[in-house]
Amino acid sequence: MPEILWLVSVTLPEAAAAVGLAADQVGGGWLTGMLLALAPQLHLTVVSLDSRVSAPTEGTRDGVRFVLLPDTAGFGTLLKRKKPDLVHIWGTEYAAAAAMQQAAQALHLPVLVGIQGVMGDCSVHLCDGVPKPYLRSNFVQRAINRVVPGQLLDQMQANFNALAQGEEAVLARAQYVTGRTNFDRRAVAAMAPHARYYPCNETLRPAFWQSAGSWRAREFGQAPVLLMSQGNYPLKNLHTVLQALPAILSRWPGAVLRVAGWPPLDKGPLLRPVIDWMFPYQAWCKKLIAQNGLTGHVQYTGPLQADAMRQAYLDADLFLLPSFSENSPNSLGEAMLLGLPCVASRAGGIPDVTGGGAGAVLYDPPGDAKALAEALCRVLDQPDHGAALGQAGCALARGTHNPAANAARMREIYAQVLAEERGRPDA
Repeated sequence: MPEILWLVSVTLPEAAAAVGLAADQVGGGWLTGMLLALAPQLHLTVVSLDSRVSAPTEGTRDGVRFVLLPDTAGFGTLLKRKKPDLVHIWGTEYAAAAAMQQAAQALHLPVLVGIQGVMGDCSVHLCDGVPKPYLRSNFVQRAINRVVPGQLLDQMQANFNALAQGEEAVLARAQYVTGRTNFDRRAVAAMAPHARYYPCNETLRPAFWQSAGSWRAREFGQAPVLLMSQGNYPLKNLHTVLQALPAILSRWPGAVLRVAGWPPLDKGPLLRPVIDWMFPYQAWCKKLIAQNGLTGHVQYTGPLQADAMRQAYLDADLFLLPSFSENSPNSLGEAMLLGLPCVASRAGGIPDVTGGGAGAVLYDPPGDAKALAEALCRVLDQPDHGAALGQAGCALARGTHNPAANAARMREIYAQVLAEERGRPDA
């Protein structure tokens, strides 16, 4: 069996357990799904950076070797010691990806790069629809931000721009790339026309695969519950939803929008003006809630671990993904897999994930509140409350996110890359 070394951008729960650290159950679910499916069939080492360790820390769990490093300086030494046949970097935009790519290529190791989002597109659309006054910070805000970080949108834009540049640099050096949609394939073709592209779908968290098709429509004597998985930065487009909600409330006065994440920070009336100043997007969303009569109709759940997030889907009547840019969003895949009816923007790779709209109602453009409201009403007005739409989405997601099929495809990709390397003149 080949020796495969992964670099991942988060410390997986399995890695934390292997070395005795507390686990973060909220992020990295797509990695866990593929890891669990692949682990019995490959020799895997999974590497991540973690500020909680001061030296390389290793542990084994279920046959997988996990390595936590304090920084990227140890990449070269680790690669020399492990001597993997192939390095698989999950994600393209974070600094560690570039460092691992350079360290592996310096040792003439083959590197497979997995594109997650498309940061160039995310950067372009990050602040779509946000009024200009909210986009600019001043010297005092930036000085405060260096001491007590807020979410200033021009600083966020600069960070996204830097991530996009990092992704472009990684792809420019890539020989082998794996992705999932026609959207990311086009991006790779533009930034890495020399690279081999291998399609492979994502495997979602086990809690969702095990509950596939379990959503059931509620009787609509109850007010409909709409669910979003994120809403704390403009790319996810909560602001257009808040502009569309009055049309929903005119039809269903008790309707509720639940947002899975932290609510806007509030430390009381004395600090509220300062917090609003430092968190302009959240301040604008609060203003939209007040202006549109939505007080009490927008609820934040706080961050949810896998089981709680699954229950949030099952308790909703409709899942909503209005983002300005996505590739193959896990949240949409999870909702579809459960059979929850979905409404999404026709952006990025979403049409691919939904079978061109067969598995969800798509609207366009993402910032059109009227089009969004009409799409929501189209589902909520269905006599079956969207159950048939949810079943169609579930059927698609069962194929897209099948753990065994995706693991088999990833093994096939590894074999093809290694065969390609063996056939190189300098091998």
